[in-house]
Amino acid sequence: MSKPDSAGHEYDVVISGASLAGCAAAILLARRGARVALLERRSRPTAYKALCTHSLTANATPVLEELGLLPALEKAGAVRNEARWYTRWGWIEPSAAPGPELPYGYNVRRSTLDPLIRSRAAETPGVDMLLGHRVTGLLQEAGRTVGVRAATAEGEREIRGRLVVGADGKDSAVAAFAGVPTRKHENARFGYLAHFRNLPLPDGISHAWFLVPDMAYAFPNDDGITVVAVLPDKKRLPEFRADLESSFLAFVRSLPDGPPIDSAERVTKITGTVDYPLHTRTPTAPGLALVGDAALTGDPLWGVGCGWALQSARWLTDAVAPALTGGGDLDRALAVYARRHRRRLGGHQFLAADFAKGRPFNPVERLMFSGAARDGALARHMHLFASRLIGPARFLSPAAVARAVVVNLRHRRAAAPPARLSRTGA
Repeated sequence: MSKPDSAGHEYDVVISGASLAGCAAAILLARRGARVALLERRSRPTAYKALCTHSLTANATPVLEELGLLPALEKAGAVRNEARWYTRWGWIEPSAAPGPELPYGYNVRRSTLDPLIRSRAAETPGVDMLLGHRVTGLLQEAGRTVGVRAATAEGEREIRGRLVVGADGKDSAVAAFAGVPTRKHENARFGYLAHFRNLPLPDGISHAWFLVPDMAYAFPNDDGITVVAVLPDKKRLPEFRADLESSFLAFVRSLPDGPPIDSAERVTKITGTVDYPLHTRTPTAPGLALVGDAALTGDPLWGVGCGWALQSARWLTDAVAPALTGGGDLDRALAVYARRHRRRLGGHQFLAADFAKGRPFNPVERLMFSGAARDGALARHMHLFASRLIGPARFLSPAAVARAVVVNLRHRRAAAPPARLSRTGA
């Protein structure tokens, strides 16, 4: 256990939540010399998040590499997540297009991933893993957060730190205790998923179906498990409530080129949620920072939460580590983190929140999706955007939009019936 410093701080950083964002932040900050208390309300080190896409987009791979987790993930059977997406214009298939290897992330179940990263955090010098610690309030002095109150099996205790980090998910208690305002974006879809064994997918890669407004995906995962999820429009909620299993299976059976679900073995219950709004919060306050879903909860349709959890942990570390370990201006460092978080994720969240309304594709989306279904270069370009390696501005760059226009014009001309010959044969 760390000793208090001259200002009475037991730690440099107190992190609430030992899932992906919290563990990544703890590891990276401790490596930079910070004293870290990592609090987790659950007492089992093998606890994991069940409701998840179980997929890490390619934007997370550099962070996983920095954490030193890639060899362990590969050994655990994580699947590199190539993907193809069904649209009414046909399949978008980035991996089938010519070109160098595309950047990849990993499909891996949280039952594998969460204990792995939590174990790595617990083994990191400078990190005190405090399981069974549920944050019940914040310590504040002169309008600044200086620690937390936590309930434990032995009673309540106070833990002080120069910085408190909320890594406690979309319903963040830390954000609520700090009075951080939450902007909620309603989601017109609900979602259910289940895990199957012996469910082959063409080429063994991830599949997603854009049946606007309904959606679905099937992701091959570690240990031969495939995660299948359906995300229908809420207009279909009554039929799912009446008979969840029959509705789920019928939905999957109806998918174009869908997986042979009837010949597979379901190894989990069908679980999900009927209401999953998107949350956007200001990621900092005096003495406080939010990472992962606590700062921004995206639409599960896009499978970006795990990647953004890891990225935001690294952005926070890059911004505040010099101030925490070198006596710099912490408030200025937090402002740097907040600006980077907004700049990198704000545009993505704006588009996701708009699409979560369950509306049809708008003209620009129709242009880009249809173009990507007809052109390999555009399919690869869409892969970079879906992997969150490029932002909306680059995805919709003039060059990309112009290429989509040309591709679609050529397609229309090729599909047009030949002109009739005149009577003279001209």
